[in-house]
Amino acid sequence: MITPAILARVGEAALLDARAASLRQRFPKLHFSECSEDDVSPRYHAAFTVDGYDLYLITGASGHCLELTNDSGSATGILIASKVDDE
Repeated sequence: MITPAILARVGEAALLDARAASLRQRFPKLHFSECSEDDVSPRYHAAFTVDGYDLYLITGASGHCLELTNDSGSATGILIASKVDDE
């Protein structure tokens, strides 16, 4: 389970260094992955947003592959999606 408090702490850390490797060091019990926001299906909603990044929840509940989820109760990790500039 990933609580709102955990999301806020990860969001603050992402402002300092949003690389998955850096976040894994700071939060060793969570899984992290990273991509661009335009790689995320619109059927998923960001669980938390900070300047430059949307945070999505990841679950490994199937035991096989990781997948995005909107359910914080089954979440085991966070996808850090960098926002795309629409210049």
